[in-house]
Amino acid sequence: MKCVHFRSKMHELSEVLKLIWCFAKWVRIESQLSKKLSQFSSLKWSDIDHMTTTFEKKIKILREKFFSSSSQANVNDIAKSFISLTVLFNSHITEDELKQTIKWVKADKASSTSDISNRVLQASLAKLISVLTSLFNACVTHKYHSKQFKKTQTIVLCKSKKSDYIDSKMYRLIALLDIMSKALKLIMIKRLSDIVKTHHMLSNVQMRLKHK
Repeated sequence: MKCVHFRSKMHELSEVLKLIWCFAKWVRIESQLSKKLSQFSSLKWSDIDHMTTTFEKKIKILREKFFSSSSQANVNDIAKSFISLTVLFNSHITEDELKQTIKWVKADKASSTSDISNRVLQASLAKLISVLTSLFNACVTHKYHSKQFKKTQTIVLCKSKKSDYIDSKMYRLIALLDIMSKALKLIMIKRLSDIVKTHHMLSNVQMRLKHK
């Protein structure tokens, strides 16, 4: 597909003299230059603050924005409610269940610090499925979540379609989870969702987390 697209573009270039010269100039000059690294915009914490240009100060501004200590919400006025219900369910994770979950996640989904992509996991699934199934079942049986699974990589992204990225409010965070942790999490979410739905544990006014 890429080869066909390339040939089509080259054919378009060959029919217009001006485009040929533009392409020749790009090949001779610009294609030889090394790519410029993306530059992080200068930042300021508020409208009255001075502009920050050094990398260390930019990091400090973003750290204070996203990870500043926040006060705890007062929930004393919320009535306590308890559900007296014993639920029995099969916690065993099957190989087919794990296969479906790993195949469901997008192949090139970014992973955390392990650098194991889901594409690699999917490609080697035939050889790893029995080991991963045993590992996941051990986590459930012993009620233990691996330290490696808990590691996340937090990335700062620009909010789309903003006119000015000087203000620190124009950025947001995403947390990249370990791909195997993500698979285990999806399986447990599906189990819990089925239990909640079967035993009518959610209020009728509950909108989120409801599966059709």
